[in-house]
Amino acid sequence: MCGCGGGTSEIKRVHQMRWCVVPASFLAVIVLVQPSYSQESSVNSSQSLLSSSPLLKPWLGPHGGVPPWNEVRVDEFDAAFDAAIEQAEKEINQIANQSAPPTFENTILAMETVGEALHRVEVLFDVHAGNLNLGPIPDLERSITPKLAAYSDSVTQNAALFARIEAIHDDVFEKKTATLDDDAKRLLDETFKSFVRRGARLSPEDKSKLSQINTRLARLFTDFNQNVLEEEKGHVTWIDDESRLSGVPQSTRDAMAVAAEEKGGKAKWAVTNTRSSMDPFLTNADDRELREEVWRNYYFRSDNNDQYDNKGIIREILNLRAARAKLLGYPTHAHWRMESTMAGTPDRAMDLMMKVWPHAVQRVATEVADMQAIADAEMEAAGKPKIKIEPWDYRYYAEKVRAKKYDLDMAEVRPYLQLDRLVEAMMWCADELFGFQFRPIGNLPVFHPDVTVYEVVQKSDGSHVGLFYLDPFAREGKRSGAWMMDYRGQSGWDLDPASADVPVRTPIVSNNSNFVPAADGKPVLISWDDATTLFHEFGHALHGLSSRVHYPSQSGTNVARDFVEFPSQVLEHWLSTPEVLTRYATHYETGEPMPKELLDKIEASSKFNSGFETVEYLACAILDMKLHQLQAGDIDISEFEKSALAEIGMPDELPMRHRLPHFSHLFSSDAYSAGYYSYLWSDALTADAAEMFVEAGSFFDEETAAKLFDHILSVGDTIDPVETYRNFRGRDVDTEALLRKRGFAE
Repeated sequence: MCGCGGGTSEIKRVHQMRWCVVPASFLAVIVLVQPSYSQESSVNSSQSLLSSSPLLKPWLGPHGGVPPWNEVRVDEFDAAFDAAIEQAEKEINQIANQSAPPTFENTILAMETVGEALHRVEVLFDVHAGNLNLGPIPDLERSITPKLAAYSDSVTQNAALFARIEAIHDDVFEKKTATLDDDAKRLLDETFKSFVRRGARLSPEDKSKLSQINTRLARLFTDFNQNVLEEEKGHVTWIDDESRLSGVPQSTRDAMAVAAEEKGGKAKWAVTNTRSSMDPFLTNADDRELREEVWRNYYFRSDNNDQYDNKGIIREILNLRAARAKLLGYPTHAHWRMESTMAGTPDRAMDLMMKVWPHAVQRVATEVADMQAIADAEMEAAGKPKIKIEPWDYRYYAEKVRAKKYDLDMAEVRPYLQLDRLVEAMMWCADELFGFQFRPIGNLPVFHPDVTVYEVVQKSDGSHVGLFYLDPFAREGKRSGAWMMDYRGQSGWDLDPASADVPVRTPIVSNNSNFVPAADGKPVLISWDDATTLFHEFGHALHGLSSRVHYPSQSGTNVARDFVEFPSQVLEHWLSTPEVLTRYATHYETGEPMPKELLDKIEASSKFNSGFETVEYLACAILDMKLHQLQAGDIDISEFEKSALAEIGMPDELPMRHRLPHFSHLFSSDAYSAGYYSYLWSDALTADAAEMFVEAGSFFDEETAAKLFDHILSVGDTIDPVETYRNFRGRDVDTEALLRKRGFAE
């Protein structure tokens, strides 16, 4: 993901409220399908599994236990989920039906530790669904997702439980007969509001209708996701004629050769249907016809009117979302989704997007004019007919413009961007900024040989902070893009485990990417954009590792959707600092650091192509918001996409970053639906925060870094994000900084 935000980067959260189980592979909507566990044999079997299955037992090993990847048997997942859900339901019912008067301690706090076994098996399964989606996993997803959703809905629609929560809420906020610390008070308020938003106050009849909607949505999300995965696996551009690789750097050719071998060796080289494979080819390949083929394969995923086409699924999802919003008392799905965000309403989000959009479109016009001039000159010199810049030309000719304007060829930069060295660089930043040191450890189980585990310790005293799992490479069955996931959230900060009222735990987090492996013995070289994504995801990981909170539901990245991208986006800025590049951007053959002249050119061109980056992202965000304020009816998805883009003046020369038929952020779950704007909203905070470091004189200024840690990274959701940012910056955000960052300021 570039500085514009939005790319294929994501954050995957197994849950937000501790009791609300939402699969990280789907972040699926809550569903009510009341399971029956009345048979004695089922009860006995479940109890046996709880005590014997490695999928369910408390994790063993150092640092409070680690995921037992080496003991996972895929065929046990289904039964393990049944047992864990049954146990979690019992725990919820004990809280709801107790005779003691409702208090924060016996209700809200008790809910914080519900479903421990369920959480453990869910983590193991979600990693298989996201990183190892092969064999029986797709069918298991279709089976397990409704079960998880059913459990969550059975919690929010538990009338006795909600009555207790509402009574405590009234005591604290209305009657003022009970007092709580600020973090506990916020936890109570957010729990209460979440129950209401999820239908706790509906009539039994309407709850039943809501359940039917949610059940169907859960299945559709899974089908959408599996269709995209199949399209990414199924479309490969095969190349045998080396002359067609003219312009493609050797490192990219080597990666294409490795990909071809892994895909079955039908030709010498292959471009797979992932962004990390597509992007460098479109940027460098001279063969225009082949660029178009690769482009069409990628941008028409799940839009080929075949068994993996997603347009019909999208239409049904939109109609069900609209019906659900109406049932819950909201004008549209967008209003429902945004109620708990910083923006609060669709109008506020649209206002920010449309403040930026005209500037970005105008910049694209300038970029295209520069590209067209070069293309015209090339065609004339070659005696060929002139061409019009098309989407498969944009990246290619943009690099020619960059070379002409800034004397910078990004192919010159790539040999200095070794993946291993950049991993060292981001960890060095964590040390310099926050005193976190990363030490690789090789004696813990992993789910794939590609994965490396690091213990994170505090430099000042060597104390354990958490564990970090890094899974960097693409493979068959791994979803595309890049994402962070927390395997275990932090809780019980600074408490004595012997007397704590919540588990005292350190965090375990992961970063997951899809870099293309190099040939044996050669370093993996990555693009500048991919390096930015690497730092971005590491920002999410640091957010999880830095958590210093009491309650599990408030830890780490469990914050508003349009705030969670702020810590990750702000960390992107450290990649381009001289301190990082001079130390870690070293040539893969000579070991020499990046020359100062090249560093200066990178700095001078920092706002280059900002029109493309902003428009391809922002078009997605605007259409997301428009789409989720419609009553979809019999909407033609292709026609909507075409007409909506024309309405906002989308330039013909580039596409949306994610076309609707494969827009997984929106349709493989509810997670980013009516929420894709959040990258821009967070980037307004990011741009303003970056200026704070500039004003301090360095991105490594100790005082400013300490404020970032104390007021942003460590507090989780214990404080309203508006107040959190104000505490950090000393004032509210200056959104003009966003325009300055992108070079759009007047």
